[in-house]
Amino acid sequence: MKNFTGKVAVITGGGSGIGKALAMAAAKRGMKLALLDIQGDALAQSVDELHQMGAVALGITADVSDAAAMQTVAEQIEAHYGAIHVVFNNAGVTSSGPVWESTEKDWDWLLGINLKGVVNGVRSFTPKMLAAAASDKAYEGCVVNTASLAGILAGPGMGIYSVSKHAVVALSECLHYDLQLVSPQVRAAVLCPSYVPTAIGNSDRNRPAHLLNEKPPTKAQMASLAAAQQAVAQGNITATEVAEITFKAIEQGCFYIFPSPEGLALFKLRSDNILNQVTPEFPYELFPAMKDRRDRMLAAQAKT
Repeated sequence: MKNFTGKVAVITGGGSGIGKALAMAAAKRGMKLALLDIQGDALAQSVDELHQMGAVALGITADVSDAAAMQTVAEQIEAHYGAIHVVFNNAGVTSSGPVWESTEKDWDWLLGINLKGVVNGVRSFTPKMLAAAASDKAYEGCVVNTASLAGILAGPGMGIYSVSKHAVVALSECLHYDLQLVSPQVRAAVLCPSYVPTAIGNSDRNRPAHLLNEKPPTKAQMASLAAAQQAVAQGNITATEVAEITFKAIEQGCFYIFPSPEGLALFKLRSDNILNQVTPEFPYELFPAMKDRRDRMLAAQAKT
């Protein structure tokens, strides 16, 4: 996909972080935008900034975990703009701590946004993109699902987040294979960033009341979250850089998008463990952020 001018992009989680950066990058390329976010004030600010740039942008407050709402949103965007060309299923949240300490509400919230949100985006927009392709031989479309480096790696304190992102990688690969059976005009890609300075470490700000826990987080959960927040704040690549890398990858027809490719060395070690049927051992010396998380969790457990 080489020409973005005048094309339509849909971005979930478009009010902040990587989603907002993708919106800015799309606007620079002359795209018309539909931004979705559950946080209305952040969404309004992003849309206002886009308008100040001279971009055509629509903001829709939406919960991506709500399948019916997402279907309605897809109809609304198509009615407003016509054919949709690029969909960024990007909205995501995080939590931390030992797997067994995560509550049912933690699982429902994380998987609802990180996995079901992507599923709903795929189900709501892909049929419309395929219909556009069938009616226009010049049409090109791409569905980009945001996973994470945590989608190919596992480690302590990553729990639900890593499970959700592994699922997004698998979902994206399945989408790729399925699309190959139907139309070469619509493609899929999966974005796997590492730590990027965004507000994802404070995801609880948008957690719905019915999914809030009755009890406070454990010491291990707090230690793991603190380590994750520090790693995010110290991320060595910006959301703007991730967005530019992503658009270049779309232009080049790439499926896997790794803005921080140094993480692939860790994936190779994990793959070797699997192939050799070796008990997994995380190479902490190669990933200081994960070593810090492990050490903080150990210290917290010792105080329990």
